Amino acid sequence: MTRMIFINLPVSDLPKATAFYAALGFVNEPRFTDETAACMVLSETIFVMLLTHDKWRTFTDRPIPDAGSSEVMLCISCESRDEVEKLSTLAGQNGGTADIFAAQDHGFMMSHAFTDPDGHIWEAMWMDPAVADGDAHVSEAHATQAEA
Repeated sequence: MTRMIFINLPVSDLPKATAFYAALGFVNEPRFTDETAACMVLSETIFVMLLTHDKWRTFTDRPIPDAGSSEVMLCISCESRDEVEKLSTLAGQNGGTADIFAAQDHGFMMSHAFTDPDGHIWEAMWMDPAVADGDAHVSEAHATQAEA
C-alpha cells in the first residue's frame, strides 16, 4: 500500500475553510466530510482534514495555537514557477494571506508562502526536475539558470 499523508488542521469556520481549499484546487471527499470535518484531497496521497475546533478537541487536549503563531509550515510541490505564484495569488483572493514572506528564487528552486483563513502557513514550491530527480546537482542547475 502506498503511504498517504493526512494533514489535520483546526479551523474556526468549516464552510469558509472548505471553500478556500476548493479555490486552490483541492477536491472535497464527501465520504470523510460532515458538519464537523471536511476532507480536501490534493493528490492520491495527500489529504487535508479540516476540523472544527470542537472536533479537533476530541483528538487532543493541547491548545489550538492563535492564528498568528507558527508551529509548522506545510510545503507543497508545484509543476511550475507560474503555479507557485498562482497558488499564492489564489490564497490572497480567497480569504487567506498572500505574500507572508517574500518569494524566494534560488534559480533551481522557487517558493512563495501564504496562509489559509485560519493562519496555517503553506509554502508553494517548484524545483527544477533535474535536481528533484537527482540528474543534476544544485550548482549545475543554478549555473544553467544563470546562463538562460
